[in-house]
Amino acid sequence: MRAIDPEADSAMNIGGRSPCPDEPDIHLAIQFPSVRMEFAACLTAALVFVCDVAAHRPGTVAVYPSHCTGLPRLPNERLYLQP
Repeated sequence: MRAIDPEADSAMNIGGRSPCPDEPDIHLAIQFPSVRMEFAACLTAALVFVCDVAAHRPGTVAVYPSHCTGLPRLPNERLYLQP
């Protein structure tokens, strides 16, 4: 089980700390029919999020290797680290 810092997980945590600082951050672009959102997330949370969207949500997620500086953290990112 991973140690999670609750202060690192905020919907408006722009450029904030990752709940898994030992993992690289991933740039996620989420596209719904009329809305596009971009976030940074640690590798593990990003992978679980992509699988969750593919299985349960009506949108698509693109993963970019680009810089994540200035992007807000994925809302509730730490929840994607829980079993």
